[in-house]
Amino acid sequence: MQGHWVVLALCWLGQLCVAQNLRPQIANPKLATNNPTLTTIALEKPFCMFDDSLSPGSSYMVYLYAMADSASTVSSAVIDNSSKPLNTTFQDTNGGQLGPYRAALFNVPNCASPPMLADVVNLKKVSDVLKQYLFRVGDDVTCLYDPNFPGACNPPLAEDTTYRFKYLLVDVVAGVVKDQTLWSDPMKTSRVKQPSTIDTWPGRRSGGMIVITSVLSTLMFLLVVGFLASIFFFVIRAAGEASTETTHESLTTQQGVPRSQGSSEGVNQ
Repeated sequence: MQGHWVVLALCWLGQLCVAQNLRPQIANPKLATNNPTLTTIALEKPFCMFDDSLSPGSSYMVYLYAMADSASTVSSAVIDNSSKPLNTTFQDTNGGQLGPYRAALFNVPNCASPPMLADVVNLKKVSDVLKQYLFRVGDDVTCLYDPNFPGACNPPLAEDTTYRFKYLLVDVVAGVVKDQTLWSDPMKTSRVKQPSTIDTWPGRRSGGMIVITSVLSTLMFLLVVGFLASIFFFVIRAAGEASTETTHESLTTQQGVPRSQGSSEGVNQ
């Protein structure tokens, strides 16, 4: 209860109230497969988060801040005493390890006309839908090496590292923050798998099982080849013996005919 009165007091004093207690969310896995990656995390853009804070004639932008989760124990402030957003960079904070840095800024998403998720199946519209719906933190691999890079730098994140994110609604004309979300829940980038842990077989067998299976397969192949070879030589040998027996019977028959004729002639005489 005491915390509730503190929030009301801050709002009454003109400080910032959190946008409906909302926070950045990781992107829908149906739209952002393989998320997070080793160096990126795709977030949903803040649709309909800041509508109550918008006023006609004002120029607003959304600022996205990122920090390593370990930095939350150091400092998570993104606004100075004049209600202006901090201009901390990736380099200033050692990639978010020392505190939050401004990763990006973009137009406030149009709550009245959000992207149609059904258009994702349309190859001609899928790219535009994803750009409207998602923002990928860590997607710029060149800004760190370009001294003249304009705007916020959004370099690759560190692998196997937990991050948090926050959206700010900024009046760019007045240069002050009008609203903000809570810090997101922790989101962790992927890590490189060790070669020994990579599953290289559909049956999820270990490396030793793969070697044993390969050896047994080779032995089975040699056994089958030997069996077929023995059958082949047996057939060839049987055919040769049959041919020799036929020739012997033929010669015996031819030699018996003259003796039969001689005996016949002796009887006649």
